[in-house]
Amino acid sequence: MATLTGTRVAFLATDGFEDSELISPWDAVRDAGAETVLIAPSGAEITGKNGHVQPVDRTADATTADDYDALVLPGGVVNADHLRMDEPSIALARAFFEQHKPVGVICHGSWILIEAGVVDGRTLTSYPSLTTDLRNAGATWVDEEVVVDDGLVSSRTPDDLPAFNAKVVEEIGEGRHAGQTA
Repeated sequence: MATLTGTRVAFLATDGFEDSELISPWDAVRDAGAETVLIAPSGAEITGKNGHVQPVDRTADATTADDYDALVLPGGVVNADHLRMDEPSIALARAFFEQHKPVGVICHGSWILIEAGVVDGRTLTSYPSLTTDLRNAGATWVDEEVVVDDGLVSSRTPDDLPAFNAKVVEEIGEGRHAGQTA
């Protein structure tokens, strides 16, 4: 496993996130040595759909991608739906692509990437119900456990977390990717 010592990884989520899709990648990148930071649109804490409470470190409107090495977007229908309507969160997600930084996204998290306008021409996977949304946004959707497209790591469901976590850690360890663009 890659060592991520000295890196800062932003997690962007809000209430209704899929608990395991935040907790498992959080633990994986932290265990690899990264500093993990939770960013949310507002509030002192957020609650997952199954009850996990996570303290918020920063709000999206007070955060810049300049301060982080990578971004992880957990899923959860409510979480993803709310994030895709929050302009500071959309701008933050887009900035990671503009700066060629690795991004990991799982399940419904891809909705924010559609809003950010960064999936056109990219290959990724997601929860199957997002297939048409992603294709309409110009992406190539595939039904695979984990997909890596030049710094963009995507997976479908919590069942895919072991493969997702390994690839997220690997891509963060590789650093910036020239093909990771907005």
